[in-house]
Order: sequence, then C-alpha cells, then structure tokens
Amino acid sequence: MSAHKPVFNISDWIKTQHCYDIGKKPIEIYVFVDPLCPECWGLEPIIRKLQIEYGQLFSLRHVLSGKIDSLNMGKNKNYENLAHVWEKTASRSGMSCDGSLWLENPISSPYSASIAIKAAELQGRKLAIRFLRQLQEHVFIGKRDISNIEVLTYCAKTVGLDVEEFLHDINSSSAAKGFQCDLKITSEMEVTEIPSLVFFNQNIEEEGIKVSGVYSYEVYVQILEDMLNGLPAPAEPPSLEEFLSCFKLVATKEIETVYNMNKNNVELEMKKLVLKQVAEKIPAKYGTFWRYTEKQS
Repeated sequence: MSAHKPVFNISDWIKTQHCYDIGKKPIEIYVFVDPLCPECWGLEPIIRKLQIEYGQLFSLRHVLSGKIDSLNMGKNKNYENLAHVWEKTASRSGMSCDGSLWLENPISSPYSASIAIKAAELQGRKLAIRFLRQLQEHVFIGKRDISNIEVLTYCAKTVGLDVEEFLHDINSSSAAKGFQCDLKITSEMEVTEIPSLVFFNQNIEEEGIKVSGVYSYEVYVQILEDMLNGLPAPAEPPSLEEFLSCFKLVATKEIETVYNMNKNNVELEMKKLVLKQVAEKIPAKYGTFWRYTEKQS
C-alpha cells in the first residue's frame, strides 16, 4: 500500500451517510435514476468506486426520474422488447438483470415503486438509498414485482425502516409530492436520459456539468479533477471482508471495478471468504453476487 494514500474508512463513511454531508463538501452530484432502469443498475459499480476513492469531495442526491409514459404500463406494452433490453444491458454491464421477469411476472405498477422510495426517504436519505438498492436487488436478481406491497414491506423491514410508518407514508400526499418534486427537478435540469449525473460546485452562479448515460470511471474522475482544479490521491479501498460486511450483497462486477481485479482473481479471493464463512456465493443469470453472512459463534 502506498504510504501517501489514505485508506477508505467504512465506519466513518457510515456515520456521515445520514445526511450525505450535503452542503459541506465542494461538489454535489445529482444522480437521476429509475428503480426499473437496467442502465442505472449498471452504474452501481462506478458509484461505489467514486464513493470509496473520492467520497470526501462530494455529496450525492438521488433524484427519481421515471418517465411518465413508463409509470403506467398498459396491456399493450411490449414486454418482449423490455425483456430483450434488459438481457442486452446485463450482458454489456456485467450487472445481472433477468429480462424474463417481463414475460413471467411483469411489474404491475412502476409508479408504486417510485412512491415507495419517496416514502422511505421521509425517514432519511440513508435509509432511502438502502431501500432503493434493495428494490434493485429484488427486481434485477430475484425477478420480484417491486410494486407488490408484500415485496415493498419486506424491503422496508430489511433496511431498518419503521414499517408501520412506511406503509402509512406510501399512501400519503407527502410521498406523492416528493416524487412530483423529483420529476420537476428532472424537467428543470433538462435530463432526458436515465441514468444521468449532474455535477455542481459551490459557486451557485456556475452551471452544472451533465453526463447522460454511463461512461467509464475515468470520465467521472476527470470531471471532479477539472471542477476542483486537481484531486488528492484516491483513498485505498477497505479489505474485501469489510466491503462485503458494509454493503451486504455485492456483484463480482462491483468488486472488479472497486479493486481493479479481473473476474478470476475475484473468484479466488471470494472463495477464501466463503471458506471463512463470511460470504455466500449467489449465482445469477449474468455473473455472480456475493452475500455477507455473519459467522456463527
């Protein structure tokens, strides 16, 4: 390990996530996402790496920006086309998403999933982001209908939400208004492609830098460097075991990206954690996921 590089401290990072330090860091990044967008799912490894290496420089604000025409899918929706898009995206991004969901168990009401995320946000941004990740895992890996109230309730309980409050807020005007606010931000910032990232610095008179779609990690780092006129050395990632214990379920692709490892090396390192009984291998249609398991005493 290079002596001049700081090490990413997971415990410190977790402590700051309750508010994402909005307004306290030199850069704020708006991340425009849709819980059903496979490209947004494919962006996760890059977001993870940015948070670990340069998280001290920016705060994140997730904005839900599902297009109106996709929120109320009618019977004429071309599910076969959606399935094809998911499969194609998964094979390209390395983040598995099973398109057969649309043929076997299609999402009945995407609008409900978006409202649920805003209901979760009423209990804090940190919980909302964890809830969004849970929804993505359930829909892209588990092929679950994330508009189903039972699935939403399970996800809420898993991330530590007050379930009773959450179920009340799903039907509240506050959650609906929150989602409408996100759609308004999407429109005002002229975001037409999902995912998109918009970078702002502390000078409110300067326009943000918008990046539509998914690019290589180096593109986002270059934007940070240009906006800050230079960057410190990137923080070293934590140990694989710490990484897994923090995020609970991670894709091989995420480990490849964060640790600059190839797939074979990831397999070798993760097998060690499986033998230590702190990891469980979860096969997926495209690639592999790893779940953190507490060692039994």
